[in-house]
Amino acid sequence: MRRLGSQILTRLGRETQGTDIAEAALVLPLMFMMLLGVFWFGQAFSIYGTITHAAREGARAAVTPACSTCAVGSTPSQKAFAAVQTSLKAAKLDPSLLQQPATPPALCSCGSTDSSCGGGSAVSCDSGQTGICVQGFQGAVQQSVQLSYPSPNGAAGVCGISVSFQYPFKFWLPLTSLNKQRILLRAQAQMKGESQ
Repeated sequence: MRRLGSQILTRLGRETQGTDIAEAALVLPLMFMMLLGVFWFGQAFSIYGTITHAAREGARAAVTPACSTCAVGSTPSQKAFAAVQTSLKAAKLDPSLLQQPATPPALCSCGSTDSSCGGGSAVSCDSGQTGICVQGFQGAVQQSVQLSYPSPNGAAGVCGISVSFQYPFKFWLPLTSLNKQRILLRAQAQMKGESQ
């Protein structure tokens, strides 16, 4: 029985002359790397979708009108940060990893007539937040940003709030330049201001 098995293996080895084994040895590592790449890029895309949703929720929370029964210290910027944190925690992402963008969006104050801030000035991030950039409020003082500019045919521009931040992601792709490479995924959302 043992001899029969070795004869079969020897015959198979002679018939294919080892080409199947050599082809498998070349193709399997490439297939494995492709599967790893699909997995890690899928993870990055999933996190990007989550942080974009969190930015939208933060912007939505920031533009909600202030209420008289809300807790003291509940500024629009704090409401935005709380909404972003809640969204990230629900997706099992760590909110402590949030970072303000290195270069915040260049948004003009409400009333500007063009993107060069003609008639207004550029709005900086709220200094009360370190993890996210909320443009449109400085503490509790509203300083809306221009989201769309007046058109030549007379349509008015739109003012509101912008929330932006970055979230780190680390790839694990052995034998590539992306192995253990940390990238910052950026999210930004803008929301039209509401009135009471």
